[in-house]
Amino acid sequence: MRNYKDEFEKRVAFIQSVLKESGTAGIVYGNSGGKDSALVGILCKAACENTVGIMLPCSTKRNYYEDMMDAIAVAEQYQIEIRIVDLSKTKDALLHTIGKAASLTETAVANIAPRLRMTALYAIAASENRLVAGTGNRSEAYVGYFTKWGDGAHDFNPIADLTVTEIYEFLRYLNAPESILTQAPSAALFEGQTDEQEMGVTYAELDALLRGEKIDAEKQEIIQQLHKRSEHKRKGIRIYGG
Repeated sequence: MRNYKDEFEKRVAFIQSVLKESGTAGIVYGNSGGKDSALVGILCKAACENTVGIMLPCSTKRNYYEDMMDAIAVAEQYQIEIRIVDLSKTKDALLHTIGKAASLTETAVANIAPRLRMTALYAIAASENRLVAGTGNRSEAYVGYFTKWGDGAHDFNPIADLTVTEIYEFLRYLNAPESILTQAPSAALFEGQTDEQEMGVTYAELDALLRGEKIDAEKQEIIQQLHKRSEHKRKGIRIYGG
C-alpha cells in the first residue's frame, strides 16, 4: 500500500502553494456527498482553514437525502463549513426558457446541473476571493465521465492523478465515514443513476486497465471507445493558428 501519510502532506503543501501564488484567501468546492468531494474537502480543509463546501442539490431525490446526509457527515467529521444552494428551480426555469428555442436531448438536460453548479461555485469564489477546487479523478478523466464546463471546470485539482481505487484507499486511511466508502458512486444526474451502470464497466475493471492489467476483451473495448469519444474533453480549445 502506498504511503498516504506522505501523500497527504505533499497534497496539502500543493494546495497551499496554489493559494499563495494566486493571492486568494480561501477555497470553495462542491460538497456532493461522494468519494471525490470528500477527499478534496479533507485535503483543502487541512491546507486552508477558510474552506467552504457547497451542497448543490438539483432536482433528483438522492441530492436531498443520501447525498446531503453524506455531505454533512464529512463536513461535521472534518469541521468543514457547509452551505446549501438549491438549484432545482433554476434548472426548471432554464429548461423552460431553452425549450422555447430547441428540443433538448436527455444528455443535454443531464449536463445542465453540473454546469449550473459550476456557475454557482464560481460566483461564490469571485465574491469571496476564493479558488474553486476540482473533484475529478484519473479514472473518470480517462473515459470522459465528467461534464465539460461543468464539474470539469476548476482552478486546481488535488486528486486528478488518483484512480477510484486509490481514492477509496486514501479515504480509508483518513477514516472517512463508512457511508462514503460503501455507497454506489453516482453523479445523481437523474433518478436511479449510478456511474458504473451508465458507463457499462466497473471502476475495478477501469482501474485494472489503467494499471496495465488484462481485463475482459468486451469491457476493454467499451473503455477504449469511451476514451476515444471523449478525447475532446481532455484537450484545450482549438483555435485558429494562421
